[in-house]
Amino acid sequence: MPIYLIRHGQSEFNAAHTDGGPDPLIFDAPLTELGKQQALAAREQASHLGIQHVICTPLTRAIQTAKIIFDGIAPITVSAGPVEHLSHSCDMGRSPELLAAEFPELNFTHLPDVWWHNGPQNPNGVPEEPEDLFHARITNFRDTLANTHPRPLAIVGHCNTFRSLAGFDMKNCEIRRYV
Repeated sequence: MPIYLIRHGQSEFNAAHTDGGPDPLIFDAPLTELGKQQALAAREQASHLGIQHVICTPLTRAIQTAKIIFDGIAPITVSAGPVEHLSHSCDMGRSPELLAAEFPELNFTHLPDVWWHNGPQNPNGVPEEPEDLFHARITNFRDTLANTHPRPLAIVGHCNTFRSLAGFDMKNCEIRRYV
């Protein structure tokens, strides 16, 4: 049974960081209105895939995307395993307590208070995740997928995650079959 990858909709960070300039310091960036519209369009496409289970990361843009696409269709599980490579402000998360207050229908109790990479910080106060640790984390996540059921499964996540996991880039709210 297949696994589908779905990149989150356009986030406020994506909208502000279009030319590769300095980090606009939008921490745990939510979706823009365009991102919400992209997710609504993806909901129509996803409705034909028979998704039985959804994994999304604890970053707000991924949660919002998963909820728009799959509320009332399939259960959503939050996992830090496929979270984005931490290199910008938008990739820093929020505590499970804050996430649970905003998304009370989802379970965050399995997450530690700091579930994102926590190491040396750049001048903007963002802890930058070393590439080798990121790729090792994604490899570990990939290894868990063989035993993840039910299927078809959707993973709502991030550009660098999917590049590391599957070897391709994705546009906002693009849906691609992984296996």
